[in-house]
Amino acid sequence: LRASLTPVITMFGMDLADLLGGAVITETVFNLPGMGHYAVQAVFNGDLYAIVDVTLIAAFFVVVANLIVDIVYAFLDPRVRYS
Repeated sequence: LRASLTPVITMFGMDLADLLGGAVITETVFNLPGMGHYAVQAVFNGDLYAIVDVTLIAAFFVVVANLIVDIVYAFLDPRVRYS
């Protein structure tokens, strides 16, 4: 049963990027304050540094989520070894 959780954990890690992309749409449609709204305003204003900042923050969260997924793999599936 533990080895069968590997694809489920993978999907949780991949869904984080979808959630970040969905936040941009949700915050824009409902005019909510947040990183997505900030990113859209930066694009409209041509603020390159803000666009780079938002992109780096989103990429950081995706990388950390993938790292956590890899660590959870080692706990769930004993066949996975990191050396």
